[in-house]
Amino acid sequence: MSSSSMDLLMFLLLLISPVALAKSSSTVPAIFTFGDSIFDAGNNHYNKNCTAQADFPPYGSSFFHRPTGRFTNGRTVADFICLPLQKPFLELQIQILNGTSNFSNGINFASAGSGLLFDTNKFMGVTPIQNQLQQFQTLVEQNLIEKSIIQESLFLLETGSNDIFNYFLPFQTPTLSPDAYVNTMLDQVNKTIDQIYKLGARRIAFFSLGPVGCVPARAMLPNAPTNKCFGKMNVMAKIYNTRLEEIVNIIPTKYPGAIAVFGAVYGITHRFQTNPARYGFTDVSNACCGNGTLGGLMQCGREGYKICNNPNEFLFWDFYHPTERTYHLMSKALWNGNKNHIRPFNLMALATTNIAF
Repeated sequence: MSSSSMDLLMFLLLLISPVALAKSSSTVPAIFTFGDSIFDAGNNHYNKNCTAQADFPPYGSSFFHRPTGRFTNGRTVADFICLPLQKPFLELQIQILNGTSNFSNGINFASAGSGLLFDTNKFMGVTPIQNQLQQFQTLVEQNLIEKSIIQESLFLLETGSNDIFNYFLPFQTPTLSPDAYVNTMLDQVNKTIDQIYKLGARRIAFFSLGPVGCVPARAMLPNAPTNKCFGKMNVMAKIYNTRLEEIVNIIPTKYPGAIAVFGAVYGITHRFQTNPARYGFTDVSNACCGNGTLGGLMQCGREGYKICNNPNEFLFWDFYHPTERTYHLMSKALWNGNKNHIRPFNLMALATTNIAF
C-alpha cells in the first residue's frame, strides 16, 4: 500500500472512533465543530499566518497549565461536551502527515476572530466559516469520512460575534444598515446549513450570540459606554438571534431527515449577569486578565497585563472571552438544560434521538 493510501486509511480510522459525550454515557461517531474563538481549540496556533493568537501564558493556566491556543484560561464549551478533548483540524493535519496521531474526537475547525462574513478580520489571517466548511467538504469529497458516520455525528456551530463587534469599529462607516447587515450574516447561515446538509449532516446545533455589547473590549470603542453594556450592539445581536432561531426551527421541514436545536447563549449569559451570586460570580463586568478600563484595553498576556486572583469568580477571562467556569456552566445548560436554555430540546436529546435516514 502506498504511503498516501496509508494516510487516507489512517485518517478514516481516526474519525470513526466513537465520541464519548462528557455528560452522558451516550456516544456518537464524531463531533464536527465550526465557528470562532468560543470554540477554537487551537487552529489559529497552527496557522502561522494568523495574528489572532492565544498561544502564550496565562492562557490555559487554570486547566492545561500551559497555553493551547484556546482563548480562555482552560476549556471551552466544546471541550466540556465531548471527551477526550477535540483536536483542531490544522493540528490533526500536521500529525497525520507526520504519522504521529492516533485518535480524533471528530474535528474542530473553528478559528478565533472569524465570522459569518468572509472579510471579517481577514487582515488577521483567520479562517472564515466558508473556508472551514471547505476543509470539511474536501475530506468528504475525498471519501475520508463515511457518510453514515457524518449522519450520526453532531454538528456544533457558533459564529457571528466578531461580525457584530466589527460593525461598530471606528475605522470606517458601515455601508449597510444594522438590519441589512444582520440579514447578510443570516444569508451565510442559510448557505452553511445547506452545505453541511448536502454533505450529510443531520444532527445540527446552532448557538446564538451572547450579549456582545457587554464584553470588556467595548472600552476600546469611542461611542460605547463602560458603566453599562453597549445597547446598540446588543440590539443587533438579539435581532440576529431571533432570526437565527426562526431558521433553525424550519430545518426539519426544509431538510428532510435533519433535526436541529437552537442554543440560547444570550439568555444563559444574561442570567449569569443578572444574578451573579447564584452562579458563584463576584464580577460579571471586568476581564480577569487584561488592563485598562474594564480590563478591556489590552489582551491578556501582553506586556503590562494584570490578572485576578480567582478566575472562577469572573464571567470574563479576557477582553472578549468568558472564563472556563462560565463555559462550564454554559455547557451544562446546553447539554441537559430546559427550553429556556436550548430548544426544542437539549444537546443530550439531539445526540440520542433516533433519526430515519
